Order: sequence, then C-alpha cells, then structure tokens
Amino acid sequence: MAGGINGWWIPFLHTVFASIAFFGALFIGCKLHYYKIVKNSFYGYPKEWFPSVSATIGDRYPGRSVFQIFIALTCPPRLLLHAFWYVLLAKATPAKAKALFWIGFLRTWTCGGWVYVTSGDDHDVHDVMMISYMLLTLPYMILLIGNGDKSLFTHNVRRLALNKRRRKWVCSLFFGTIVPLVYYFIQHKVHRVAGAYTTYAFFEWALIIFDLMFDSLAMVEFQALDLAILPAKADELRN
Repeated sequence: MAGGINGWWIPFLHTVFASIAFFGALFIGCKLHYYKIVKNSFYGYPKEWFPSVSATIGDRYPGRSVFQIFIALTCPPRLLLHAFWYVLLAKATPAKAKALFWIGFLRTWTCGGWVYVTSGDDHDVHDVMMISYMLLTLPYMILLIGNGDKSLFTHNVRRLALNKRRRKWVCSLFFGTIVPLVYYFIQHKVHRVAGAYTTYAFFEWALIIFDLMFDSLAMVEFQALDLAILPAKADELRN
C-alpha cells in the first residue's frame, strides 16, 4: 500500500528493542559491575562467573535503567502484536483469537511486574510475576502454534506451514529448558552447589532467547498487513 507501513515492522521492532534491553544490560553489567552481578548469596567469582537475568536487569545502575527504557520502547509493538494477531485470526477462529489477545495482554502485564519490580525491590512479587509470565506462555504458544497458519491472509501457505514447524521447535526448546533450569536452581538454593547458579543462569538466558525467537516469527504472517492512517470519507464526517 502506497504510504503505508508493512506489518512486518511490528514484530521486528519488538525483537530489536527487547534484544537491546536484555543484552545491552548484560554488556553494561559485565563491563561495569561484573564481580558484583555474578555474586550470589553463597558464592562469588570464580566459582560463579556468569550473571543471572535478575541480577543483570535489576541490581545495578546504569544497566537497570537501560533495560527498563528499552523494555518501555518494546511495549507499543508488543501490544500491537497482540492486537493485530486478533485482526488476522478473528474471522477464522474468533473465540481463540480473543483468548490469544487476552492471554497476550496478561503476559505483557506480568512482564511489567518482574521488569519494574526487581528482585531487590520485592523478591516475592518479582518471583510471582515471573512464574505467572511463564505459566501464561504455555497457552500463548500453544494457541499461536495451532492457529497462526489460519490467519486472514494466507498469502503463502508453504511459508505459513514452515513457520508453524519453527514455532513448534522453539516452543519445545523453551519448555524443555525449564527442567534443567529448575534442577540447577535446586542445586544452588537447596544443596548450595558451587557453580550451579552459573549453569542456571545460562538456561535462564536461553529462555529469554527462545521467547524472543518465538514472537519474532510473526514477521512472516505480518507481512500480509499494511498499516496506514487514512482520512475519513466526506460522507462519513459528522457536522
């Protein structure tokens, strides 16, 4: 559409801003506060040598501020992502399109909970919001895997089918990562095994990567959308 913006930009900007938020904070934290952010309640460097997500995004300035600014920039494309998934799916599966929208909205809200209430502010609230986010991720991913290829504009059936397989793989990787994540967290928290928290941190960062990968796949379906602001027709204007 002349003068319009292709819908591909919505998941693209979401992926870019979120990636800068997380990995920018990781870079800044390691550069300025490495020994502080790898230290936990039991061990420090060299037994623990890689920071967790929570320590990276919530413990130290300016990494925390950079993270929160870019996560705020991520919010508009994230909400548009949910809104336009509804547009794409509402005709084929109206009930599931509504469920996907509201689950996506709640995921965004719980994401804000663990982003802006850091583990240092209130550990319990931070953990509850993080766990709620992960629980909501299961129906969110399942609904998109089952219905993403039923979008209103099936412009390329083969590409949609391929994208569905990609979503299945990323979803499997995401939830498959949770098992060793929990195991190494228990090794750290209960058994106090040196180095266990570093291994836990790698699985935690893997969850972030798989989460971003899953939403980035919407670039395929959203290519069928063009967004434009058009003036109302003269006969539709009210005096």
